[in-house]
Amino acid sequence: MYLIKTTSDKSKNFCAESLLFAVKSVAAAVSVALLVLFMFVGANAQTANIYGQLGNFDVINHTGHHSHGFEIELEGIHPEDVFYSYSYQRYGAAHITATATGTLVRWESPYSGGAFTATTIPHAPNTPFAGSCYMGGASYDSSGCEHFGVSLQATPTRTQYRWLIEDAANPGTLIGVNPPLAIVSPVYTIIPPVREGDAPELEAEIEAPEPAEAPELYGNAQWVKVFKTQLNREVSLDELITINEVVPQGAAQVETEWELIQDEPASNSNGNRRQRRNQGALNFDTRSVLRRYEVYAYTGTYDPVTHEALCADLVCNAPGEGELGEFQSAQMAAVNLSVNSVSIAKTGSGTVESADRLLNCGTKCTASYNLNTAVTLTATPAKDFLFTGWGGACTGNILSCIVTPTDAANVIANFVQTFSVSAKTSGGKGAVTSPAGINCGKTCSVKVARGTNVAFTATPEPGFRFVNWTGSCSGTATTCTIPINNIASVQANFAKN
Repeated sequence: MYLIKTTSDKSKNFCAESLLFAVKSVAAAVSVALLVLFMFVGANAQTANIYGQLGNFDVINHTGHHSHGFEIELEGIHPEDVFYSYSYQRYGAAHITATATGTLVRWESPYSGGAFTATTIPHAPNTPFAGSCYMGGASYDSSGCEHFGVSLQATPTRTQYRWLIEDAANPGTLIGVNPPLAIVSPVYTIIPPVREGDAPELEAEIEAPEPAEAPELYGNAQWVKVFKTQLNREVSLDELITINEVVPQGAAQVETEWELIQDEPASNSNGNRRQRRNQGALNFDTRSVLRRYEVYAYTGTYDPVTHEALCADLVCNAPGEGELGEFQSAQMAAVNLSVNSVSIAKTGSGTVESADRLLNCGTKCTASYNLNTAVTLTATPAKDFLFTGWGGACTGNILSCIVTPTDAANVIANFVQTFSVSAKTSGGKGAVTSPAGINCGKTCSVKVARGTNVAFTATPEPGFRFVNWTGSCSGTATTCTIPINNIASVQANFAKN
């Protein structure tokens, strides 16, 4: 499961407004178990909004026992905080019960005729893992692999995962296997930009999943490899599976090649192993950030007294020979979000500037803003261009607009090229008029937007008659209409009666 942290000075309240868990079949009945917690952040002074967090975890049975279920221990929450428990796997729906410290979510096999009827066999060492955990797949029953999930309306203070096996002392009863499983759960923090207007960053923090056996000892260590990508669209739950190409897994998507994670004693440690952070700038158009956390066993040397991992390279930057063990779990996590920003697009030539000078488009067309900041934009057309109106988050056709981003606000400023349109008379007395503003005699030239149809009317004075048009108009009718796509000049020819 996933937690949200924000760095707002005005609000650090978490409002869980909506939770959704969706499951679809993939590739001819290959279905996916997905763990999702949607939490909405209602925080002022935030430069980005997290709309929801999605994820699933695939985990192997490396207990050495036939497992007949799985449990997630959630401390600090109540059973009513568990909104949904995933049921599309061999154990069916979960049982949710209160404990002295929180809530226990359990998937359990039925027991009939003196035996459990559903089993996840032990995973065979050094056999393939990826893609084998999905019900309907050819290797599902023999893989020793499964996936589980819940959706929550509150934040647990601690989460632990365990396989369930039969209690030899009490047949027909299931007990959890310790130590807890090596499954990481990222916590996200929005980091405001250092320089005003730049994009914020997103930090993902994981903690060592296996606690130490005693307060003065280190816990078991794991190697973690992290892949990352960010998309300019939101992702859905059913996309976050190992066999889906949207999940980052390629060499070019490696964010952290290797890092060692290990619970540390309160004394004689610096905390650098217990917590690991990945942080990176968001793009202004980012709508989702996806990470895949691959967890492997550490099989190197431990200090015989403290149980601290003693890597061959002395700093544990990468596994040495004999230090990389079996694949333990794969956590696929995504955050759907948006950067509180104003982005300007233009048609035609002109500039748009914000009153705070963070935007001058022109050259800088996107800037981040704190939530609900009122941003005043002013459009200035280039020479021989006309501002014709706003689109997107701004409306109307006056030169200034105020936009208040509560999300990524996209604004369009529309400019259109103008051309000189002129009229004159010849041969006699009369006038040329047009709704475009021409009244020649007095006003004989105006600027007109490209693509406009301009109508002209020739009106002779008494004692004269209209003969014909020349120039951009032709014919003998007293009216003429032409489209303006370049400079245009018309002449109305009059003669005495």
